[in-house]
Amino acid sequence: MTPGTSTSFGALKQIEAGLLSVGYAEAGPAGGPAVLLLHGWPYDIHSFAEVTPLLASDGYRVIVPYLRGYGTTRFLSGATPRNGQQSVLGVDVIALMDALGIGGAIIGGFDWGARTANVVAALWPGRCKAMVSVSGYLIGSQAANKAPLPPSAELAWWYQFYFATERGRVGYDKYRRDFARLIWQTASPKWNFDDATFDRSATSFDNADHVSIVIHNYRWRLGLADGEARYDDLERQLAGSPGITVPAITLEGDANGAPHPDPSAYRGKFTGKYAHRTVSGGVGHNLPQEAPRAFAEAVVDVDRY
Repeated sequence: MTPGTSTSFGALKQIEAGLLSVGYAEAGPAGGPAVLLLHGWPYDIHSFAEVTPLLASDGYRVIVPYLRGYGTTRFLSGATPRNGQQSVLGVDVIALMDALGIGGAIIGGFDWGARTANVVAALWPGRCKAMVSVSGYLIGSQAANKAPLPPSAELAWWYQFYFATERGRVGYDKYRRDFARLIWQTASPKWNFDDATFDRSATSFDNADHVSIVIHNYRWRLGLADGEARYDDLERQLAGSPGITVPAITLEGDANGAPHPDPSAYRGKFTGKYAHRTVSGGVGHNLPQEAPRAFAEAVVDVDRY
């Protein structure tokens, strides 16, 4: 079997948590150590479709939620702002853990999910027993994002600038599947996923709030959209680039075509027991789906730290 091409989940579950009704997959014994796995953009829970049974077979209770704006996750109120700022996604995770009765969990993720894992570990370290993060430390701030990058680096973020325009919002809404496929191909240039694998995840982008969340996320990063005042204190803390004290393993694929920091740039952010691993074999941005065993092994190993 080629990693990332076939395995799927059973029946999904739904639970009210904070501002959301969260759709999620669950596997493993209910009394096992909890692991939360968080996907990125433009991906979905199926990035962990092969990681999940590996961890469940080792006795972990594995929870894989759709982030706000994806899949079966819905807002409970039409009046709630469709907000994608970084702290909100962390608040969503804490609300989900509360709803599920999970006091602490190992949290793993990539892309948006890695940033969210960073946020939870930094702001609520008592709830995050350990962390596995693809591309390391991704917490940012609007102030930091004002600094221009060299042209080659700016080019890699082309979609962020596209989303800053009304044309970009309309274009993403109209071509969201074509857009996602292009990102998959450029971010993981050596991953030969098939149409069935892509289509299985692409249905999650049909969520009615998907475009609003994605556009707000990227506009907020550039200071082109406001966040909500209720999260200002959390964002102030994150703007200080807080260190991560919980045990952590960071991962990077050897063929990641998406923008990502060099591991040396964030080593100092991890003050607890820590290791970095580069996963070889043409592994791109969607590391859990492209190299599920390496990701699952990192979760098991960090649990032993």
